[in-house]
Amino acid sequence: MNWLMKSEPDAYSIQKLQKEKKTWWTGVRNYQARNYMMKDMKVGETVLFYHSNAEPPGIAGLAKVSRLAEPDPTQFDKKSDVFEARASKAKPMWFCVEVEFVAIFPRFISLQDLRDEKKLTTMQVLKKGQRLSIQPVTDRELSVVKKMGGL
Repeated sequence: MNWLMKSEPDAYSIQKLQKEKKTWWTGVRNYQARNYMMKDMKVGETVLFYHSNAEPPGIAGLAKVSRLAEPDPTQFDKKSDVFEARASKAKPMWFCVEVEFVAIFPRFISLQDLRDEKKLTTMQVLKKGQRLSIQPVTDRELSVVKKMGGL
């Protein structure tokens, strides 16, 4: 399986990931996205790094899952915007995977570019109302996107 993971570039960009090499994908507070990280994501799987809430939004590059899900430390931090009072170290509610930088695409792929590509009509990010921050991506979709991005 492959994945698309969204991040607002002013909060965490692919350039920041490139500089830091790895990061824990913290702060996700959607049960379906959490479950993807907890149950489905495997080390080595490819991640399309999507810049959301940007002008234009789109896929900026590639990362990979580098560590399996662990409890998200931000749920325990009372100063965090995503603090979870119901969570405890013994019973965490939220989990995150670690992702590692792979590449910045030579050509940024805008959301409109994705919409214009006939081979990607079933890609989840293109479905109306699809706002989930973590989404599965098929091998075929990944191959098309990588070519579009110049890799």
